[in-house]
Amino acid sequence: MAGDRSKAEMDREIDRALARGRRRALAEPQAERAHYERRTGRVVVDLTNGCSFVFPARSLQGLAQATDAELADIEILGAGHGLHWPALDADFTVPGLLMGVFGTRAWMMSELARRAGQTKSKAKAAAARANGRKGGRPRRVA
Repeated sequence: MAGDRSKAEMDREIDRALARGRRRALAEPQAERAHYERRTGRVVVDLTNGCSFVFPARSLQGLAQATDAELADIEILGAGHGLHWPALDADFTVPGLLMGVFGTRAWMMSELARRAGQTKSKAKAAAARANGRKGGRPRRVA
């Protein structure tokens, strides 16, 4: 009887997991197709709800130095919930990409800081000139 009870429990757990999957499929966007556009350097993802989204392929963690051929080899995982680049061993969730999650929290923070340092504006140029007139950036004291 213990074996029958375990099977019944397992059947209930499978039914609950299937129900969660159905709810998730209705609530979360799923990839239907994905391809890399060499000309623009972007990935285009067509969703099952008829929408599409596009992002620069090399802006994702681990894809910056990838070749066009590596970027073009995209697989859709988990009934459309993820994208996988086999040659790069890189995986991203579709909901995460839609929210702008292009890597780990630490990588994204360093990437944002790097990009902010590259920003060019009139205010930044004026501040740099003023700092230069004062003798430049102060040296660190160890």
